[in-house]
Order: sequence, then C-alpha cells, then structure tokens
Amino acid sequence: MGTFIVLVVLAAIVALVIRGMVRDKKNGKSIQCGGDCRHCGGHCH
Repeated sequence: MGTFIVLVVLAAIVALVIRGMVRDKKNGKSIQCGGDCRHCGGHCH
C-alpha cells in the first residue's frame, strides 16, 4: 500500500512539472533562454 501511495504522489509531481513546462512554452518561454535576453547575450529572437 505504501508503494502505491508513493507512486501516486510521484506521478502527481511529474504531471505538475510537465504542465508547468507546457504552460511556459505556450507563453513564449523556453528551457534554454527563458525570454530574458540579458542572460543569453541577445541571441533570443
């Protein structure tokens, strides 16, 4: 029973992380840059 609970909690955390990544991508942010060109030397867009 404990293993099942840990599995459910872990699956929920992974789902929240993926949802956040999808939301950021829809808002124009990316994993590599984040939309702040001060940090990547202006290579965005």
